[in-house]
Amino acid sequence: MNFLAAATLLVASIKTEHVAVQAFSQTVSSSSSNRVRFPSSQSRTFLESSVKAVEEVTAASVEFPPPLSKVDRLKRAATFWSTAVPIISSYYGKFAEMSLREKLLGEKMTEEDIESIWDTLHSDGATKLADKIASLKGFYVKTAQIISSRQDLFPSQYTDALSGFTDSLDPMPASLAKAVVEQELLNRDETFDDVFLEFDEIPLGSASIAQVHRAVLSEKYGGPREVAIKIQRPSIESKLMGDVANLKSIAKTLRGVDAMPLDYYTVFAELENSLADEFDFVAEAVAMDRIYNTLSRSRDGSTPVELPLVMPRPVSGLVSKRVLVMDYLKGVPLSRAREEMIKKGIDPESPEAKLFGRKLLKSLTAAFGRTILESGFFHADPHPGNIFVLEDGNIGLIDFGQVKQISGRNRETLAKVMIALDDRKSDDHPEDLEKIGNLALELGVELNEDCQDEAPAAVAMWLFDGSVEKLPGGYDKGELSPNSPVKELKSFPQDLVLVGR
Repeated sequence: MNFLAAATLLVASIKTEHVAVQAFSQTVSSSSSNRVRFPSSQSRTFLESSVKAVEEVTAASVEFPPPLSKVDRLKRAATFWSTAVPIISSYYGKFAEMSLREKLLGEKMTEEDIESIWDTLHSDGATKLADKIASLKGFYVKTAQIISSRQDLFPSQYTDALSGFTDSLDPMPASLAKAVVEQELLNRDETFDDVFLEFDEIPLGSASIAQVHRAVLSEKYGGPREVAIKIQRPSIESKLMGDVANLKSIAKTLRGVDAMPLDYYTVFAELENSLADEFDFVAEAVAMDRIYNTLSRSRDGSTPVELPLVMPRPVSGLVSKRVLVMDYLKGVPLSRAREEMIKKGIDPESPEAKLFGRKLLKSLTAAFGRTILESGFFHADPHPGNIFVLEDGNIGLIDFGQVKQISGRNRETLAKVMIALDDRKSDDHPEDLEKIGNLALELGVELNEDCQDEAPAAVAMWLFDGSVEKLPGGYDKGELSPNSPVKELKSFPQDLVLVGR
């Protein structure tokens, strides 16, 4: 297998160079649950007021609650689905209505009229979903973050309405954050000041699972040295795991229901597995080292090589299940690059910005191409909030809480899919479609018996080729469309859910 070809196609096929450049020059929403982020001035004011309005909390008072009761889990899930199912059903109802009018009354709508109808449904659905998630929080915030980062799958009304959930959530007070650190990291005879010379009470970012503070280590721990401290919310694990477990249970009962665009049970099952790992910061530190070792050595491991991007490293001796001390990366997330460029008087459409976009694409291609295709162990949450533009012009990658390992066979087949997609003569060439479709089936995709012949290839293009304008077989690109190739999916391999992201 030609690694360079496969690696290049892996990233380039999902997002073309044009999209990668735009990602730098536009404010892009993100889907992270635990991110080192520089808050905007408005968010920072909110964080400051929240921190100051609390009482001191001691380490002894920090409690980690048990999982939610089954009744509480059912109530939360029922509340979410009572909004989500009608939203999804409204699309199929309107599609059926328009089809009947055309067949029975001969009413054929213009493209403009159809687009207007969909826009109205999108706006209404996005508002309702955002309101419901805001009231529930928990795992549903992660659902919003995932949707907001997938402009290739969801209408702009949804990604815009849910993008707010990627910014600073309600922060826990600094006194509570410090109490968690004391309980998790400090030895019996140590005080907080013995370990940290400085601790910024205003968090760099506050998300659904954890928040991050800048600090400076003492000489005892190798300082003075700037670090970032990732601190888990004391009450969040039981709520998020309870939410996803019950969503998975309900999604299982909804398998086969026409209102569901795809088998969400498989999606939630994979997210449950990856989410459980996100609460173990020791595992995250191990993942950081493992990916660093892959990228810093040649393929056979014999020779040091230059890293394609910058990664934080964990600080030895200052890692626990709920607290992770690591290198501090100075920069801004890609999702705020446009804002920062304008502040500095740089035109986001300038040749310099586009040149940096190409550098960004090259770095990500090398990093993800090698980790996915060589070791099969990769960062599974590479959204714009986890990709940093550093002060020295380099690219940084943070948040290794969500990682994935795929088998050697799947790696090889995935590479073949990428190459077949790039080598195809056109989007409707029969021989190419057959080859791409067969490879998709080899990955473990199972389709409905009565699907079109082009369905396997359409699914592969929908998953892995962001440049395609029109899918074969007349399928629509949007996941919520009644004519999406997703509707042809009977089963999708759980191992590849995060690869698809």
